[in-house]
Amino acid sequence: MKTLAALALGLAGVSLAHAQSPALPKGWTVDRVVVVMRHGVRPPTKAVPLPAGTAADPWPAWPVEPGYLTPHGAAAIALAGDYDRSAFVAARLLPATGCPRAGQVRVIADSDERTIATAAAYVTALTPACTQPIAHAPQDVPDARFSPVGEGGTPIDPALAAAAVRDAVGPAGLAGVEAGVKPILERIDAILCGAAKTGCGIATTPTAIVPATATSRPKLKGALDRGSTAAQILLLEYADGKPMAEVGWGRATPADITRASALHALEFRLLARPTYLAARNSAGLAPLIADALRSDAPGAPAIVAISGHDTNVASLAALFDLHWSVPGFATDDPAPGGAIVLERLTDRTGQHRIRIRYRAPTLDQIRNLTGLNRSNIYDRAASPTPCIADAALGCPMAQVLSALTASR
Repeated sequence: MKTLAALALGLAGVSLAHAQSPALPKGWTVDRVVVVMRHGVRPPTKAVPLPAGTAADPWPAWPVEPGYLTPHGAAAIALAGDYDRSAFVAARLLPATGCPRAGQVRVIADSDERTIATAAAYVTALTPACTQPIAHAPQDVPDARFSPVGEGGTPIDPALAAAAVRDAVGPAGLAGVEAGVKPILERIDAILCGAAKTGCGIATTPTAIVPATATSRPKLKGALDRGSTAAQILLLEYADGKPMAEVGWGRATPADITRASALHALEFRLLARPTYLAARNSAGLAPLIADALRSDAPGAPAIVAISGHDTNVASLAALFDLHWSVPGFATDDPAPGGAIVLERLTDRTGQHRIRIRYRAPTLDQIRNLTGLNRSNIYDRAASPTPCIADAALGCPMAQVLSALTASR
């Protein structure tokens, strides 16, 4: 897949943590924006999130069904929507008062309750007192745009998938990967087990890869899989504002949560960010994004907001080799409500450029429902030097579109 990597602009990995979003150059305007967002805070997707006996104590209760957006999660999404509204009004993509014209804003969501509810919370804040339709399949009816492999729209070559995972794992193998995060796994065991010393935990279960098939992506099983799940549960408990006595049964600190988040990011590094797999995973959404960026049709949406999942965000990021370090999360772990934002810039002659940003509330901002503004939110522009002369202008649109269309 070296050809795809070349089409993907040859972007060097750029840490967004060190690049403040630059000012718009004179003579250029932002006239199209695509927001690809992870849904907001939810409970675990299963009532018993890990096998019986993994944890020594009962799991904390949640106010909604497994996998649904929580009220706290909806409130945090609304804050992100309010922040984006301010930016879009300043760019004249939205009116300062009143409602946008019909079709000016397009909202698309996956068919899970949490993605539909996230889209609703977001667009309500984005266009207050206005009614905006949300395009989605019926709830819980699979949508191949968000799961192109699992729903059969995009087949996987198992041999190419296996090679991509092997490259990501590296020469030390899974045992070496697991050894590198052993202290994190052991700390998660201490949180899961408490005073119990035997019969619980995850660290002693060897990690393996469940190979891809033509209709299914590769998956982890064993310690790294369960560690990623446990890390995400702890993070979501904290993000939802639960008392610390209920976060990891009172045994987890904020520092533990941030450190454990590396296991969730590691799962994406192995299974979602390899170029071949990222292309397969993005094959459903990439055409939507490309069409939104290049459309000059009368009445075309100025803003397209897509409410999906962490895998969608991680896979899209991999097409452009984007990286981020949001406070409270491990590097590259997609934050609830965090989004890749693609901006189309146009000058007076009709030339187009694309800037790409990662925008997300910090973990404590989600927990505390802190109001978001330019001085406190994590909002960084990618500046991939191989394709630009000026970081403020991003990349030539043709190169961005090539990366997106190559993923089909």
